Amino acid sequence: MTRTLVFAHRGANREAAENTRSAFDRALVYPVDGIETDIQLSRDGVAVLWHDRFLNKLGRPGKRIDDFDYAELQAMDFAAHFAHAEKPEGVMSLREFLVAYRTRCRLLLEVKNRKWEQPARHEAKVRQTLELVGAVMDDSILVSSFDLNSLICAHHCAPQFPLVLNLEPEHSADFARGVLTDQPFLHGLCVHIDTLDEAMAGVLRECGKRIAVYTCNSDEEINRALTLGVDILISDVPQKALQIRDR
Repeated sequence: MTRTLVFAHRGANREAAENTRSAFDRALVYPVDGIETDIQLSRDGVAVLWHDRFLNKLGRPGKRIDDFDYAELQAMDFAAHFAHAEKPEGVMSLREFLVAYRTRCRLLLEVKNRKWEQPARHEAKVRQTLELVGAVMDDSILVSSFDLNSLICAHHCAPQFPLVLNLEPEHSADFARGVLTDQPFLHGLCVHIDTLDEAMAGVLRECGKRIAVYTCNSDEEINRALTLGVDILISDVPQKALQIRDR
């Protein structure tokens, strides 16, 4: 990478319902360098794109993705919560997403492994993601997670695959140094914008790792990320990030 790459957070999520084909297509109009999305499993084990813990946005409070089979999720309208949705959209599977977008831009796939899930489902989610992506010889597709054990599992399954650990806002530069020392297989870290500073960037550069940052929306946040030379800038307003970067 020779410059900061701008990734659309769940697609152009302020112009269309997040993690839908409409949001991804709108993001590519700008055009963004990449798309970030979220992976969960349906009850019958199909990898689908959804971020939230619950389906409250779909009028199903307290219900989760894994309470429904894939066919049932397809019948729901995942765009209904967006005020200006142009058409109903069922859940998008990871398989569909990869077919549609892997040749059009870079991808960052966040595996959402939750504490309530059985470890077997964590592993199934990781394995299915890696199997669907297949061999990757560069960093055009990255897999990330907040769950370190999921990434350790992924590394055992595919030792050469580029894996990124997402850090929580409370994680410091010292924490980053410790995890990179203990887990040298990590391709990089995705840090919260509130903790991105010279110390954090310095640790990653010193360790020779990639730096991604979420979620940069204000002018100040975008400029800070660009000034510190991050590799990937994730934004809800990718058009603004592209404008600031390119000027």
